[in-house]
Amino acid sequence: MSTSAKGKLVVISGPSGTGKSTVCRRLAQLDASIQLSVSATTRPPRKTERNGEDYYFLTRKEFEERIARGEFAEYAEYAGNLYGTPRQALEEGVARGKTIVMDIDVQGAAQVLRAYPDAVTIFLEPPDFDELLRRLNSRNTDSPEAKQRRIRIATQEMGRLKEYRYQVVNDDLAKAVRQIYGLITGKKSP
Repeated sequence: MSTSAKGKLVVISGPSGTGKSTVCRRLAQLDASIQLSVSATTRPPRKTERNGEDYYFLTRKEFEERIARGEFAEYAEYAGNLYGTPRQALEEGVARGKTIVMDIDVQGAAQVLRAYPDAVTIFLEPPDFDELLRRLNSRNTDSPEAKQRRIRIATQEMGRLKEYRYQVVNDDLAKAVRQIYGLITGKKSP
């Protein structure tokens, strides 16, 4: 699938706690041509999350069966859970002329680039590592072990930011959204 013929794929990655999900939701609110990719995961839903809207929540067995059938454009294990992007929804969205924004980790981004080399890649950075630690520690959704795992992974992910076409620091949410919107559309945000 060539993403340049109709729509485009945009990959936004960065450590847990940088605001990727919030930035992606704001982008979709700005422009009707921007559509969020809904990932599948084996992790349990958080209290406010809904199946099919925030994620497709699958058992590990269901997820592995879909991997075997080649149904994911990318997948990775992160903090003990599987995450992946259903291929069909991506390709249908791009064929309809949509800009599909994917909130995925660095492992998944590398897979997407192998399959879709013209995807736009953006690494969302925290203002500094101390702020990232504060954000991760203030989350009440993770166990202490999960927080430590996320901190370890965040350190590794920060080392890969130069692999992305663009890097954006999220020190001000509105500013980061405007900057990313400009990068993916070539226009100023409305």
